[in-house]
Amino acid sequence: MKQNFTVRHGALDGVEAFLSVARHRNFRKAAVELSVTPSAISQAIRTLEARIGAALFIRTTRSVGLTEAGERFFARARPAFEELIAASEIARGMGQRPAGLLRLSVPPAVVPTLLEPMIASFCQAYPEIELEIVASGELVDLAAEGFDAGIRLGDLIAADMVAVRLTPPFPMVVVGSPAYLRQRSVPERIEDLRHHACLRLRRSNGSVAPWRFTKGNKAIEAIVTGPLIAHDYPTLLGAAIQGAGLAQVPSPIACPAIEDGRLETLLTAFAATSPGVFLYYPERHQVLPKLRAFIDHIRSQGGADASRKRSRARQAHA
Repeated sequence: MKQNFTVRHGALDGVEAFLSVARHRNFRKAAVELSVTPSAISQAIRTLEARIGAALFIRTTRSVGLTEAGERFFARARPAFEELIAASEIARGMGQRPAGLLRLSVPPAVVPTLLEPMIASFCQAYPEIELEIVASGELVDLAAEGFDAGIRLGDLIAADMVAVRLTPPFPMVVVGSPAYLRQRSVPERIEDLRHHACLRLRRSNGSVAPWRFTKGNKAIEAIVTGPLIAHDYPTLLGAAIQGAGLAQVPSPIACPAIEDGRLETLLTAFAATSPGVFLYYPERHQVLPKLRAFIDHIRSQGGADASRKRSRARQAHA
């Protein structure tokens, strides 16, 4: 069967003209309302009647009336067309001002460090936006799952996405609790990790992530072992604080525990640098105002750096 590669036209052609004539019972008044000529209205009605296969108007030299088919068509088409116009106005409004549901897919570690400090101020600044944050370590298909955008480490974002930087690059730090380190010798070389309990991250594709380091200009991936595999960094961080082993995590989420002495940093001379955290979304010709408002707001809050400063201030006053 031969496929038709053209879009069918005409499903709504003439409907607006029909509704205007039906309301006014007059072709000339309909033409004035729609800013076209009476002949254009007549042609639109003839084309519509031919497509439907039934006469819609009874025309005389002095009046215009609806046939039974026209009455039934008018009764069903008028509310449907009004709904279509209303839907267009809603969509136009969302394209002109920050409004509607904004769905974000984010890793759990980002919520307390980057999003939590600015959620309240964002909701107050943009009351017409409903913000939905779905915290998951999975790399979801944004379009298929109905998300407006996602937030991830830069090296996990596909090349066909638009990426907006939210934080500067930061090191991936190896951390351990003082209690754990009292039982084991402090690792001084990457090779020393073979004698330690290393807490590992399972990626969304199912593989267990190696620990990444740099030695001079060379990138090194270390295959480590240990008692725990988790799907997110907060779980690894919490286990390290409890003394279960060493963990390699992004420095922003480890900073509070390092600063208050619950964790110590190790192998800092070999720390690899992550490109940072980015907001990403499918490439479009126009970013909807609700997403643009979120990007501008989170940037104005200073990202992760400002979050850490607020955390330190709260601790200082505690």
